Amino acid sequence: MMNHDPVVQVAGAEELARDLVVIPNRRVELVPNIGVIGGTRAVLVVETGLGPANAEAVLAFAAEFARGRELYLTTTHFHPEHAFGAEVFAGRATYLVNQAQADDLAAKGPGYLGMFKGLGEGVARRLEGVSVAAPDVVYADAYDLDLGGRVVHLRATGRAHSRGDQVVTVPDAGMMFTGDLVEAGQFAIFPWFPPHDTDVSGVRWIAVMERLAARLPRVVVPGHGDLGGPELLAGTLDYLRLLREETWLRRDSAMPEETIVAEVRAAMLDRHPDWAGQEWIEKGVACLCAEHL
Repeated sequence: MMNHDPVVQVAGAEELARDLVVIPNRRVELVPNIGVIGGTRAVLVVETGLGPANAEAVLAFAAEFARGRELYLTTTHFHPEHAFGAEVFAGRATYLVNQAQADDLAAKGPGYLGMFKGLGEGVARRLEGVSVAAPDVVYADAYDLDLGGRVVHLRATGRAHSRGDQVVTVPDAGMMFTGDLVEAGQFAIFPWFPPHDTDVSGVRWIAVMERLAARLPRVVVPGHGDLGGPELLAGTLDYLRLLREETWLRRDSAMPEETIVAEVRAAMLDRHPDWAGQEWIEKGVACLCAEHL
């Protein structure tokens, strides 16, 4: 259970490039890193924060930042701390996402709303009155959003952390917003909840990270944790590969899954003793056991 209040602190916004700021999550659980990206004509907000009050603060910040420019909103995937504030932007911003994420919002959004409300009183309060918003614009695989003098690339990655992951890049600033494909100082989040949700794929996630790591962006904005450079992509890729190798090595020896979990967990903690989110190691092992050929 979580007793803290996952509040977005817009006062901590940091300017990282011309007309581009990030509201950092300050390592607060269930608070994402949020981007506000401007061009001469429009401003794009990346992520809403958890629930209406957080989204209202983000919208107010973005509106002041925009100074009359048109507003757009996108989210990296459908999970509540990233997207369950989108309804607040209705009528104020155009909400656009990839088709697979739109499908996730419609099919799994209500279930995740109920699940997250059970995480603790603070989270439940943040989610009071939430209705899962439907996007205004849905694209298939790629969308180039012209903000005026700055084009932002929205790209569906295919199934990985979720079925509808999307990466947002700002080429002129060398920046990449990864959502939960990448975390900093934290084990990769595997939302493996059979039989309710088994869309996460460790194997496909590795393939996605191989493509992203090859792009070598200047700045990487992870879903959670401190911003960094291409080393965040490389570190996530290395961890996922190691998790797969250690899991499949033991799976090949016909160990029972509980033994595999215990041994792989020990190996991962030995490699990354300071990382948060240790509970996600077991979920990752279970996912990769299911994907073992």
